[in-house]
Amino acid sequence: MAAAPPYLKDPAEIYRQSFATVEAEAGDVLASLDPNEAAVARRLIHACGMIDVAESLRFAGDGVARGIAALAAGAPVLADCRMVAAGIDATRTGGSEIICTLNDPDVPTRALAEKTTRSAAQVALWRPHLEGAVVAIGNAPTALFRLMEEIEAGAPMPAVILGFPVGFIGAAESKDALADTDLPQVTLLGRRGGSALAAAAVNALLRLSRDEPQ
Repeated sequence: MAAAPPYLKDPAEIYRQSFATVEAEAGDVLASLDPNEAAVARRLIHACGMIDVAESLRFAGDGVARGIAALAAGAPVLADCRMVAAGIDATRTGGSEIICTLNDPDVPTRALAEKTTRSAAQVALWRPHLEGAVVAIGNAPTALFRLMEEIEAGAPMPAVILGFPVGFIGAAESKDALADTDLPQVTLLGRRGGSALAAAAVNALLRLSRDEPQ
């Protein structure tokens, strides 16, 4: 068995070099964003290792500023799946509760009755928490579609929608639909996304809400 090649072991230096690489390779796009949006974009690039996602990010409706203010005030985070919830840094949440209703016992019955996915059916359970909340969708396009339907039907307005559903069916379409609205948002257009990116977006907003160095 061949010996492993030399590799960097100092965590602080790995961290420094990682973000220096992001800055060097995505600097032009980051410079076009306001400082807080750029901070979120850096974290998203770092989370997936793909510089080119910077060009597909959409920031609209003062979503980042609204998300920062909401978390600073202790607003809840609504996560569409357990993987998103698990990826949120609990050491930084302060008074913000992380809520995931996907495994609520009523959800399967709702999904069957509505002939939809469990991810979409759970969105109705978000209504009591939705006003001023941070919504992080990193899995199911149906959850994002349903959230927009609920808001159009009069559901309370969240502070920001972090739209990162992933996949080949409905993911790009759901994010295009979000981008066509004036809802406060951060979204990654196209098929790419996932729980790690949705959680990274929340974590970036949490850092900003605590005035931590980026």
